[in-house]
Amino acid sequence: SNGTSGAVVEVNSETDFVARNEKFQGFVAQVAAKAMEVDTLDALMASEQETLTNLIATIGEHMSVRRMEKLSVNDGVVVGYVHNAVAPNLGKIGVLVALESTGDKTKLEALGKQLAMHVAAAFPQCLNADAADQEALERERNIIRETALAEGKPAEIVEKMLDGRMKKYLKEICLMDQIFVMDGETSIADLVKNAASDVGAPVELKSYARVQL
Repeated sequence: SNGTSGAVVEVNSETDFVARNEKFQGFVAQVAAKAMEVDTLDALMASEQETLTNLIATIGEHMSVRRMEKLSVNDGVVVGYVHNAVAPNLGKIGVLVALESTGDKTKLEALGKQLAMHVAAAFPQCLNADAADQEALERERNIIRETALAEGKPAEIVEKMLDGRMKKYLKEICLMDQIFVMDGETSIADLVKNAASDVGAPVELKSYARVQL
């Protein structure tokens, strides 16, 4: 990340041995830097395919650039965090957090780092309920329904129970509704809202990205 924008890429090798190779790690750093300049994975690969092909020939193991995520803000910060980094900005879990705010950038960075560490640990599946995958929600609803019916609960009671169960499920998977892992009691929404007084301006958690090998 470079202040107001950031990129995270997933580059796969077949073995951990190659993942620890300096040439491979250098390529990953190069790809991540290039990702800051392009908008799509196709554009990234158009730029890096020749280097990747040569690296595969040199090392003798298949490698691939699987995905990239980019975040940006107009005014604020995009903070990057790598969990259990094996080298600077390299590891198996990479997170970006985009915070929009006119407030103190140093304090925003600190907040972004805490939020990114939470995202790495808590594995949210969406920012909020509006961003949730509706098909995935329907599958979860059907699983809860079928499980309850199989336990012998009456159908009318199961239907009444479903809304409550789904609200609880959304709180588990939506980042804004999750409980901050570092204190075990504050919701992420409240954490961001309460940060305004410290930062000196309202803060919006605009988006996040979590990439795990």
